[in-house]
Amino acid sequence: MKNVIKGLLVIMVVFAGSCSSTQSLQEYFVDNSDNPNFLSVDLPASLLNMDKVDLSEAEREALNSLKKMNVLAFKKNEANTVEFEAEKANVKAILKDGKFIDLMKLKTSYGKGVVKYIGNDEEIDEVIIYGDNDEKGFMLIRVLGNNMKPANLVQFMQAVQKSDYKGEGLNEIADFIKG
Repeated sequence: MKNVIKGLLVIMVVFAGSCSSTQSLQEYFVDNSDNPNFLSVDLPASLLNMDKVDLSEAEREALNSLKKMNVLAFKKNEANTVEFEAEKANVKAILKDGKFIDLMKLKTSYGKGVVKYIGNDEEIDEVIIYGDNDEKGFMLIRVLGNNMKPANLVQFMQAVQKSDYKGEGLNEIADFIKG
């Protein structure tokens, strides 16, 4: 009986999510920011402490185009398996919207993921990074900026590699995923 109720709950949540296909990614972040299964963190670009790093003009332009990152992480446990599956399906349905353009697929020892963006070949409005692991949960990251360009993504990664940034400020996320 318990499994039947869980199954019906999953169907209802997935059906409700598919009916409200107009939910934006931003609305999804807001709707789940107070959910105890989620950790929601906004990280400013200044967190990277790149002011003293010797950067090329292109790397500096790429860094200046980044404003902030919104992180939403769902930590799976035995008690929330049904909700995890429903939320994972909901996120994947949102990301199937045609406005999200595939940039790359990821497959790591931690799980599978995808990098998508909203924009065009000239300018990126938003980069979305999604990854999930059936045992640990999932993470969704929105990278927001001004006048981001596709080439800036490579420049930005090079700039971060030049820095001595070691993940300061991300302790809350790491603790949430571990604990």
